[in-house]
Amino acid sequence: MAYKILIIDDDMELLKMLKKYFETKKYEIMTAENGVEGLHKIKLQPDIILLDVNMPDMDGIEVCRRIRDKVACPILFLTARVDEQDVVNGLSSGGDDYILKPFSLKELDARITAHLKRETRRREKPELCFQGELSIDYKAKTVQIHTDYLELTRLEYEIIEFLTMNPGVVFDKDRIYEKVCGYDAEGDSRVITELIRRIRKKFQQYTETEYIETVWGMGYRWKK
Repeated sequence: MAYKILIIDDDMELLKMLKKYFETKKYEIMTAENGVEGLHKIKLQPDIILLDVNMPDMDGIEVCRRIRDKVACPILFLTARVDEQDVVNGLSSGGDDYILKPFSLKELDARITAHLKRETRRREKPELCFQGELSIDYKAKTVQIHTDYLELTRLEYEIIEFLTMNPGVVFDKDRIYEKVCGYDAEGDSRVITELIRRIRKKFQQYTETEYIETVWGMGYRWKK
């Protein structure tokens, strides 16, 4: 069965080009010309979503916020924005990756392939992890401390999952970014610092245990 890609963008020429290209790659392509239409097409259960940031009426950030709790598939932003805060906002809203316009079709194809392969690998992981007061359900993608569930964005959860799968191993920001976001680009890894700060703050609401340790000058690791 072919993977389904939902492309949400108000650029009609780009939609046509992407549809034609990825259909030759044997994907099933669905398109939406604006955010509202994109929300309606979520019910078609895409395997991955390409989402334009700059759209009238409802931009891609708002679309992502509305659908993130309803879909588990990767969401890749298509954007001309290069400001770091815009990147942080996009990833914090639940996006998994972003690619700058204009982009190479081969690079976009490689990103999509990488995300789909990661989704397959995730389905093969252990289902549960327990560490003292903390428990992680890898299948449901939830993190629980005692009886409380943490409200995490997708990327925050992915960082926790990656680190808990490799307890005691130190990873620098670039390595974490590459693993959870799908590629490594200069400067982009800076968002990891902010995301880990947010994860720690959410942990502190329920526990004094420090699960993610900073190894100064090297990176981060999950305490065994």
